[in-house]
Amino acid sequence: MKILILGDIVGRPGRAFLKAHLSNYKLKNGIDCVIANGENAAGGAGITAKTAKEILGSGVDAITLGDHVWDQMNFNREIDDLQYVCRPANLPVSNPGRDRLIIEKGGLKIGIFTVLGRTFMGPKVSCPFQTASKVVQDLVAQTDIIIAEIHAETTSEKEAMGWHLDGNVSMVFGTHTHVPTADGRILKEGTGYQSDLGMTGPRESVLGRDIDACLGRFIDGMPRKCPVATEDVGMQGCIVDLDVKSGFPHSIKIIDHRV
Repeated sequence: MKILILGDIVGRPGRAFLKAHLSNYKLKNGIDCVIANGENAAGGAGITAKTAKEILGSGVDAITLGDHVWDQMNFNREIDDLQYVCRPANLPVSNPGRDRLIIEKGGLKIGIFTVLGRTFMGPKVSCPFQTASKVVQDLVAQTDIIIAEIHAETTSEKEAMGWHLDGNVSMVFGTHTHVPTADGRILKEGTGYQSDLGMTGPRESVLGRDIDACLGRFIDGMPRKCPVATEDVGMQGCIVDLDVKSGFPHSIKIIDHRV
């Protein structure tokens, strides 16, 4: 089974790229399932039911979210109706939305969840390591494959999660920093790992935002809007080629696709 996992979708440019190119990419590369982080999909911050449905309609099978989960007004009232969208599992239990997903592909059940890191991150969340262990324990009896995401600022916290879950899940990947790391590999107990998948959006940017506006903020410190950029759009992530019998990957291929 080949699973394509995509980094954070950024705004309209990222969504438009998926709509135009994802179907052909899946066909050409024999992709069986697509997972994407959608927390920046609406205007570069947060997501709405409309944008989530647009992404799913483009060929994405499951959408995970991150620290911007509630940035868009009224999304807290919409998320419960979105069957293939999950919010971070270590948010307070009072938060709406699913804290994990189980989807079926090729006769296999795939469990998917994400946790927020706590280092240099804003939301007050439960321990991501304890939460991940609990979710995995729940999913083992219900699924054939488990894919875990850590949406976090520091590489150290992401790597620690990889080792924490090594041998217990098929894949651990990181998101949030929008810049892909070159460390895609298989850990010693068989779990696939990559610290950050990058983003699906405009590379001629500062993390998907307009260069001049972001640069100005760094130079003079004055507040200003940083709209989503529009140039050199593509999708970044990885393709995980899984052995369906063991549930562990044969290989991980880092991708940076643009046309």
